[in-house]
Amino acid sequence: MSPSSILRRHRVAALLGAALIISPVVVSFAQSNGSAGLSAVAATTQTPVAGITAPNGSFAPIIAVTKPAVVTVTTVLKAQPEGDDGQPLDGNAPFDQFFQQFFGDQGMPTPKSPPQQQGQRAEALGSGFIVGADGTIVTNNHVIDGASSIKVTLDDGTELPAKLVGHDAKNDLAVLKIKADKPLPTVKWGDSDKLMTGDQVLAIGNPFGIGTTVTAGIVSARGRDLHSGPFDDFIQIDAPINHGNSGGPLVDVNGNVIGINTAIYSPNGGSVGVGFAIPSDQAQKVVAKLMKGGDIEYGYLGVQIQPVTQDVASAIGLDHPGGALVSAVTDGSPAAKAGIETGDVITSFAGQEVKDPKDLSRAVADVSPGVKETLDVWRKGKVMQISAAVGRNTEDEKTASNGNEGGNPSAEQGLRVPSLGLGLTDLTPDLRDQLNLADNQRGAVVARVNPDKAASAAGIQPGDLIVGVDQTPVKNARQANQAIAEVGKSGKKSVLLLIDRGDSQIFVAVPFAAG
Repeated sequence: MSPSSILRRHRVAALLGAALIISPVVVSFAQSNGSAGLSAVAATTQTPVAGITAPNGSFAPIIAVTKPAVVTVTTVLKAQPEGDDGQPLDGNAPFDQFFQQFFGDQGMPTPKSPPQQQGQRAEALGSGFIVGADGTIVTNNHVIDGASSIKVTLDDGTELPAKLVGHDAKNDLAVLKIKADKPLPTVKWGDSDKLMTGDQVLAIGNPFGIGTTVTAGIVSARGRDLHSGPFDDFIQIDAPINHGNSGGPLVDVNGNVIGINTAIYSPNGGSVGVGFAIPSDQAQKVVAKLMKGGDIEYGYLGVQIQPVTQDVASAIGLDHPGGALVSAVTDGSPAAKAGIETGDVITSFAGQEVKDPKDLSRAVADVSPGVKETLDVWRKGKVMQISAAVGRNTEDEKTASNGNEGGNPSAEQGLRVPSLGLGLTDLTPDLRDQLNLADNQRGAVVARVNPDKAASAAGIQPGDLIVGVDQTPVKNARQANQAIAEVGKSGKKSVLLLIDRGDSQIFVAVPFAAG
């Protein structure tokens, strides 16, 4: 079972930036929402840590240097008009957007607002750290999202109003500015790229609003994908972090910031030793842009992409898995104008190897809109180069649905594909209605899937619409059956099926041997 499926199937407490305080005075809205996504960046250097013991038996010298630069961020939340059910009229309960983006609907706890009374004020607590002696502070976007005012409490207890300089929801980062009467203590960026699993780390922040707290642990894993956006590359740590730690620094044993504490996995709402931090190498460049103010523009190509597995590679003639397989091209997008086609495998972008879809997403996002870049593409057994002018990403990322949007159509008669374990049938008016398909849509409907055969193991579901076989369009069940049979006769180990499922298209490679 993959880590992402485990996260989806259990109760999760993901947001760390909301230790809540309700005090009598103003508003009636008690929790902040948020969203996340990340971007790749470069940082300064640091030396990887050897061994698993604290220097000289104590972390005290490191804490003495770093803790003074850690702050508490308190936000007063904006009031929202409520309906008769007590929920905001826009339909988004507190935290909903964040939880939806991180973990989908399955097993997602529904956060409840504290009792709301007339004249109450809602405050949310998070953490942050000072990167500029002039009062420049870094925190998470979800810590300050929806705030009407922001206050920063320094390590010595001084409280100062803060101005929001810039924020970016996709990267879940924000930059604040405070005015102090003296230079402030700062922390330095470290190089998260040099972190290794097992390296020691310290997490600093204000959990539950009890005061600045330091916890120690190790790097449990690198490159965790929480499916919150195209830039996910979290550091997983076992240092205890809880609600209120969001935005606080994750530091190495040299006292350098190598991450920003952002989320936890928890079946009970508290720390169970599975936390996640944004790597400093991804955060530093974004923070530098935010310090200048204004919005961050992301590059946009206009393709749906998926990994190239060994079965997919075998089906399309690649000698090894790798790259990003294009499962759909958006009409009128830069990709469509450049001639990129469904079924292409993008193996490099702007001279950099594309090992998987995340590599491509991050590389495209970092390109300024309007810049032309060259892509290496594998198409029908040949390598070709395509030049594409990167566009501007103006829409928020949407979470892809993993459910069976089309239901489970039944068909008394249809074509069977015994070698794969599929029962196919033609589209009928009733099936079009069930699957919510356009009148001009063509393909073969999957009516039945043998649970003991290869198609089931590959993830094909009843209600899927097969629109292509071996990168060739098919209009009905008979064409699909014939095309699959031809691929089998060719000696290929797998057949590549293009599946229309809900609002997206995906390629699925089904091995003949397993059938």
